[in-house]
Amino acid sequence: MKRSRQRGWTIIELVIATGLGLVLTLLASGLLLATSGSYRSHSENAWINDGGRYALEIISQAIRQGAYVNWDSKEAPAELAAHDPAAIAGLDASSISKASDGIDGVAPDVANGSDVLAVRFSGYGEGANGDGSALNCAGFGVGAPSAVIERGWSIFYVGADAGGEPELRCKYRSAAGWGADAIVRGVDSFQVLYGLDSDDPADGTPNSFVNATAINDMDAALALVGATPEELRRDLHRKTHWKRVCSVKVALLLHGESNTRADTVVRRFDLFGPAYSEGHGGDLGVRIGEEIFPATQRWRARRIFGMTVALRNRGG
Repeated sequence: MKRSRQRGWTIIELVIATGLGLVLTLLASGLLLATSGSYRSHSENAWINDGGRYALEIISQAIRQGAYVNWDSKEAPAELAAHDPAAIAGLDASSISKASDGIDGVAPDVANGSDVLAVRFSGYGEGANGDGSALNCAGFGVGAPSAVIERGWSIFYVGADAGGEPELRCKYRSAAGWGADAIVRGVDSFQVLYGLDSDDPADGTPNSFVNATAINDMDAALALVGATPEELRRDLHRKTHWKRVCSVKVALLLHGESNTRADTVVRRFDLFGPAYSEGHGGDLGVRIGEEIFPATQRWRARRIFGMTVALRNRGG
């Protein structure tokens, strides 16, 4: 009986097999990395979409509630006094202090010329927190105004968290004092324009959209009547252009947590459209180019969110 000889792999066969194995490993690794990158990009965009929609919902609710007055309340006539402050106010390219009164305590801008939007409204029900039917931007109840309870506030501005990340915040006043909570992180710019009804008599339709600086400049040019600072202040409240605001246009540019984009195209974002950016170069933050960001932040997912909301009530 003839015994067959057993042979192992030759060096050449071993090298070829090892090479093929390495090629397959590299292909599998590339596919894994591509899949992982696609998953991270999808997750970042989903997070941005959820955050943007949530922020717009909170802001729109506050704007629609602005200047609300409970006509069933005995305080309603006093709430509509001509010398009362306007129900809406704002600042351009600024931030504010968390503990300051209203939009006092102006602080330097922290996110590419982001703005401040403040809305005031009457609450409903007894006590500081009312019956829960009127809520501020943080979701806390606001009671009907009285001798000891003032109108409620919903103030939106951009501040930096402990890690330096810009976040849109909601500032409000509670029974314990002023506070502020984060609404969404990753803010590149928060911009606000105000629809101004310049007709006389007013017809409730905006003739133009301007920023807060333009309205404050118009107020500064008013001829006020009064012998004391208090009389001048009351006359300003009567004549202020803020009471002619009938709608608000808001835009928000958000970014993701990390560089997940596959492209390396430096993009430009016009928060109110190219035409407004071209015609209002001095309005900081309405045009954002990615070249202003460091490489560690430049290739993040970004998206603009915007809306225009009509005020249901007169501005005063």
